Amino acid sequence: MTTVARKDNGVDVRRVTWVGLAWNVLLSVGKLLAGIWGGSQALVADAVHSISDFVTDIAVLVGSRYWNSPPDAEHPYGHRRFETLITIFIGLAVIGVGVGIGYNAIKNLIAGEESHPELIAAVMALVSVVVKEILFQYTRRAGRAIRSQALEANAWHHRSDAFSSIPVVIALVVAMLFPGLWFADAVGAIIVAGFVIFSGFEITWPGIHQVADKGADPATVEKLRTIALNHPAVISIHGFRTRYVGSDLHIDLHIVVDAQMTLRDAHDAAEEVEGLLINSGENIVDALVHIDPYDEEKAKK
Repeated sequence: MTTVARKDNGVDVRRVTWVGLAWNVLLSVGKLLAGIWGGSQALVADAVHSISDFVTDIAVLVGSRYWNSPPDAEHPYGHRRFETLITIFIGLAVIGVGVGIGYNAIKNLIAGEESHPELIAAVMALVSVVVKEILFQYTRRAGRAIRSQALEANAWHHRSDAFSSIPVVIALVVAMLFPGLWFADAVGAIIVAGFVIFSGFEITWPGIHQVADKGADPATVEKLRTIALNHPAVISIHGFRTRYVGSDLHIDLHIVVDAQMTLRDAHDAAEEVEGLLINSGENIVDALVHIDPYDEEKAKK
């Protein structure tokens, strides 16, 4: 078995997250005040969504100090599951915020509570769209570069905030241009809730799959099988399995080699296959290759 030491990406994760956290605080306060002064429940709802970004930023900052901890006696495979759990937490937090926003908007709509927003609310919502899209691009690029599942999830949380602000802008403009459409602002808040809930499910579902030991996608599996089969000593392979632990990929397989090979040569071939797999660019940190001798009789059956 070949195992590589995983690079501690905690410093990079925290640096990027601190940037997002600072902007989330500014946007949350700005949208909340603009929503109150500008008389927009949709913008206040959007401010609550930005506050949830702030909460998940804290979760990433705390979690990154644990998931990069080295393996120990109680966690021989390391602590990468913490990253998956943080990702699921982010998704559930987003869903919870969406449900809350939708509930309040529907309640106000049924109650017939009129809303006549002012220009400051629309301007602040537009600023939020631009800033959150920039944060999404920045955070996702960093998450992909350092292969951080939680950071990518947080990036999509930024994107959901950007998307949710778009219907707010539209609703505010409609409400200002057509004062008779008093319900436009509440409808905008409901649309925000739909975006937020959908985004939460998109973040949560992959994390749930990883907790259930989901393997690599078919294209990645085929690529890795081809790499193993291309080794000159490998006749065939079977028992090929993969699973994710956080954003790390673990792999094990059986390779069939010439039965007349010496134990040393077979062992060397297995180590070479492990090295090829780990250097495949698929973030494999653990490869276990079992050796099987070629059985001509079995091969004929």
